[in-house]
Amino acid sequence: MVEIVLGTALAAIGAGIAVGFAGLGSGLGQGIVAAGSVGAVAEDNDMFARGIIFSALPETQAIYGFLVAILLLVFSGLLGSGSLDITSGIVAIGVGAAVGFAGLGSGMGQGIVASASIGAVVEDNDMFARGIIFSALPETQAIYGFLIAILLMVFGGILG
Repeated sequence: MVEIVLGTALAAIGAGIAVGFAGLGSGLGQGIVAAGSVGAVAEDNDMFARGIIFSALPETQAIYGFLVAILLLVFSGLLGSGSLDITSGIVAIGVGAAVGFAGLGSGMGQGIVASASIGAVVEDNDMFARGIIFSALPETQAIYGFLIAILLMVFGGILG
């Protein structure tokens, strides 16, 4: 049996928070958009490709959470060598919370906006580009969480 120090165990919790909550937001957002897209395709079969594009937008939140989780696992020693002290482990929980909760809210918000955009495009094809722009706006909160997570890892002693 492998013995894991407390700091590394806390980093594992941070990785789980990162990917779990970001993935939850992404999945809920994609479900909301896909539901709207199905209705749009039922009205106009040509909406399938645009529905897929809008449905893919909330996926990025899960990608941010996944990347942060992988970084935490590698630099904590779970997928490599070394270990983290307790202080760095607590920072790792903050890292996971930053990207996880930002991704949760952002993914859900993006799904709502993208779903409304699908409805607008069904009514007026010229709304596609504007719908993409509106749908991209909630992404900024996920980017903030991702950036804070990276900064915490760098200045909290996890990355280097």
